[in-house]
Amino acid sequence: MTKQPVSVNGVVRWKDVGQADHSAPEHQEPRMIVLRHEIGEVLRDVRQRQGRTLREVSHSARVSLGYLSEVERGQKEASSELLASICSALDVPMSQMLREVSERLAEAEGMQVPDTVPNELAEEFRREYGTSAVSAEDLPAARGRSVAGQ
Repeated sequence: MTKQPVSVNGVVRWKDVGQADHSAPEHQEPRMIVLRHEIGEVLRDVRQRQGRTLREVSHSARVSLGYLSEVERGQKEASSELLASICSALDVPMSQMLREVSERLAEAEGMQVPDTVPNELAEEFRREYGTSAVSAEDLPAARGRSVAGQ
């Protein structure tokens, strides 16, 4: 092992050179998941997928542009009323937005989100409608009417 002078801001220090770093890797704490960050990311993703600006959505939601920006960046904790207003402005049901947040949280926690459709029902659906039918819109009887109206 040799020492070499290193100057940092005019201060000379001696640094070991030629020695491999054999120190044990530090134990990393799991990343803390903050709900407001995940909500903000989902809202931003939805807005950007729609090709809309912060200004357009803030105007429709009747929320200041700065506040909406802070919500999207996870800096502000939005109330349920504010989330409802933003989701309405984005024309996205709050349940859908929260479902996407839930999926992100589960992934960040290393959890698998289970399929909520029982295997028997999924198999019956495939037998009756074919493997290419993946949603209610694919069903001949469901076209032209809402799923809730069934």
